[in-house]
Amino acid sequence: MDVYLFRVSLPGVTRDEKVISCEVRPDGRILIKGESATGESTFCKNSMVFKMKTRNLCPSGEFTVSIQLPGPIDHLTSDCVFGTDGIFEGVMVGRNKI
Repeated sequence: MDVYLFRVSLPGVTRDEKVISCEVRPDGRILIKGESATGESTFCKNSMVFKMKTRNLCPSGEFTVSIQLPGPIDHLTSDCVFGTDGIFEGVMVGRNKI
C-alpha cells in the first residue's frame, strides 16, 4: 500500500473554511482553492487598520493550486489539515491499481 504526503505553504491565506477548499479526486489530483490577503498595503482586523511595510511575492486575490500525486488514491479516507503555521498538509492512501 502506498501513502502520499503533500505540503503546500500558503502565507497570507486565512484558515476560514468559507475561504479555502480542498478537492481530492480518485485519480490523485488535489485542487486547493482560496483567497490570499498578501500583497495588500493595508489590512483590517477587529475594527483596526494596519499599514503593511513589507512586500510579498504573491499577489492578493483568488488562487488555485493543483497537485498530481503519483497514483490513484482512496479519496474517501483523505486527511487534510491547514495548520496555524500556514502549511496545508495532506496524507493520502494509495489505491491498488487493477
